[in-house]
Amino acid sequence: MTAAIGYGLGVLVAWLWRAYADRDARVPKPSSWRAFLIIAGVLIVVFFALGQYWQHQIRALMGVTEYNIALVVLSPFVAMFFFALFLAVGRGIRRAYHWVADLLARHVGRRAAAATGWVLVTATVYLVVSGVLIDGLVSAMDEVFSVNNTITQEGVVQPTTGLRSGGPGSKVAWDSLGREGRTFTGTGPTPSDIEAIVHHSAKEPIRAYAGLDSADDTEQRAALAVDDLERAGGFQRANLLVVTTTGSGWVDPALVAPFEYLSGGDAASVAIQYSYLPSWLSFLVDQSKAREAGRALFDAVYDRWSKLPPDQRPKLYVSGESLGTFGGETAFSGEYDLRNRTAGTVFAGPPNFNTLFREFSDHRDPGTPEIQPVYKNGRTVRFASDAAASIPPESQPWDGTRVIYLMHPSDPIVWWSPHLVFTEPDWIRETAGKDVLQGMFWMPFVTFWQVTADLPFSTGVPAGHGHKYTTEYVDGWYAVMRPSGFTPADLAALRTAIAALNIP
Repeated sequence: MTAAIGYGLGVLVAWLWRAYADRDARVPKPSSWRAFLIIAGVLIVVFFALGQYWQHQIRALMGVTEYNIALVVLSPFVAMFFFALFLAVGRGIRRAYHWVADLLARHVGRRAAAATGWVLVTATVYLVVSGVLIDGLVSAMDEVFSVNNTITQEGVVQPTTGLRSGGPGSKVAWDSLGREGRTFTGTGPTPSDIEAIVHHSAKEPIRAYAGLDSADDTEQRAALAVDDLERAGGFQRANLLVVTTTGSGWVDPALVAPFEYLSGGDAASVAIQYSYLPSWLSFLVDQSKAREAGRALFDAVYDRWSKLPPDQRPKLYVSGESLGTFGGETAFSGEYDLRNRTAGTVFAGPPNFNTLFREFSDHRDPGTPEIQPVYKNGRTVRFASDAAASIPPESQPWDGTRVIYLMHPSDPIVWWSPHLVFTEPDWIRETAGKDVLQGMFWMPFVTFWQVTADLPFSTGVPAGHGHKYTTEYVDGWYAVMRPSGFTPADLAALRTAIAALNIP
């Protein structure tokens, strides 16, 4: 992609140069071709070697030992193929422009024909790409992944307790929950699991869920999930968690389980599905659905919760991961709204375009870095790259409602932005985080495509890096909930339990 863009810019500059010099293109000399091939060949070898060296450094930072030599050898040829493909597409568009301009020139002046030709071809390409290719591709992928939604993961069975959606007496049919909904309600820690950590008797956590097939629209799904939550007794528990899912309706077990452990099982969680697509695709095309789902679910829960007598209300928490944080944020107008309407929030891996995340980060206290910002002296909202180590500013009070954002320095979801094309962000200027190369620097176009290419592979890394959050939730929830009676040994045991979960 970068090579094709560079080639296109070179063609543009050459065309402008010839226009100002008022001359036609010249046939390159054989010596020019020889010099080009020699220089290009040397540069390809040098930068391929440097690329492999930098990749080796990244693997060392993340503790990755795998190294596929076949893929490494193949990568330059794959790059050449796609460069040629993009070049062919570009030249095809240029030929279409010349054909349209020549056709129009039979009826209007040459200059008008050229200008009109560019407008027509550009508009046609845009409409084809946005209206046919992208929409068609999204529809096709939605159809494909809807089939995956009917599958039940191995080891997941229908609940035999009325405390789960899809179980006995539930208002939500088991088959309508979808793949991820059945996983959410059909798994989770048992009272005996929780008792092994907390060392006292524990309750069985309540989990409510509504899938895409459970109701016709988002508002109805939210209302159904809350109805089932109320039926199961979720509003009578001490702690209530509203979770905005990612993509296909997935709820990270590492996100909810620590909440249930730290509350001794005296907890209820509720979530709804809004898409069939996997997380990274939803990140690109399903943002409006995530926004709608997050607002509808929290509003439905808050409506029932607020009607309870104040002394009978459970503590109300909010959480989400990735696009789930985007949806979760949309129910709130800002810091004070989060503080006034919740008992605490844990967001992990927030996309860079999140409204509140950007507000808190962009208006961070002077002198604090983007990779570890401090907002309003950390009075409500705080950020942590490693919650087990520190949640700055440690010297300042953190009273009342606590909101925490967990974000790894190497998480492309957190740092990806269209602005990377032309603008160097603060996080690259700053001292790099623990799992980012210190020598990383920004280049127009190049950095954007590097980070973009990381998006679909952001979870294919060891836990604690990229977009893979696991044991961080233990320390995040512990900081937000502030439960009593937990020793460092108990937290270490809980981290071990969460790390052992079967997380795809």
